[in-house]
Amino acid sequence: MAEATGKTSIQVIERMMDLLDALARSEEPVNLKRLANSTSLHPSTAHRILNMMVEFRMVDRIEPGMYRLGIRLLELGNLVKSRINLRREALPFMRRLHQELHETVNLSVRQGDEMVYVERLFSDRTAMRVVHLIGARAPLHITAVGKIFLLEDGPEKCREYAERTGLQVFTKNTIRDLAALLKELDRVRKLGYALDNEEAENGVSCIGAGIHDDEGRLVAGLSLSAPSKRIDKAWYPRLKHVAEEISRALGHLPGAKVA
Repeated sequence: MAEATGKTSIQVIERMMDLLDALARSEEPVNLKRLANSTSLHPSTAHRILNMMVEFRMVDRIEPGMYRLGIRLLELGNLVKSRINLRREALPFMRRLHQELHETVNLSVRQGDEMVYVERLFSDRTAMRVVHLIGARAPLHITAVGKIFLLEDGPEKCREYAERTGLQVFTKNTIRDLAALLKELDRVRKLGYALDNEEAENGVSCIGAGIHDDEGRLVAGLSLSAPSKRIDKAWYPRLKHVAEEISRALGHLPGAKVA
């Protein structure tokens, strides 16, 4: 008897989720008949479950027979968002990437004209350790992830950045003028990731990809750094995929745009 009750409870939860998904697919309130059809539920069953969700504010009844997602979901969503921590969400994905490739994995955020490294899994080819680099900085134009932020800024703000910073030179490969910077950013746009070809440090190259939040905003960058001779093109799509996984962990949906 207890087993049968448990199966019934699980079935009700599954039907609730089907109804919530059906409501989420529509920007407008949905009538009972359409909800029942889209979830393959009998109208009386859909009505009974919807009444329960209305009681708990998971669904709002706009008028008789018309429903939309409830305000309680917004409250819960805001609570989840407030508890999301970028470093905490990113670290499991960074660990897996490090264990797979055995190279240094970095997490960085933008502050003004610089990238600030907030987490790093360091590779010495024998062990992995977490190094907190809060406060370590690098100009946008010499880092792979910094280029992604400059691309997000657009050409006019890039020009302002170049004038404001003077595009400080660190190595013979550092980008030195606006034309070269814009050309590089166009390549980043086409590829979907960015490269640092010994532009910050001789002998060291880096691959970077952007991380977006639930509103589609570029909030951080994930990067792999290694001696240039070890850089492998097969890493490019892998890094991009992991950055997308972190974005999804932050609530980002593909195609989401800033409101």
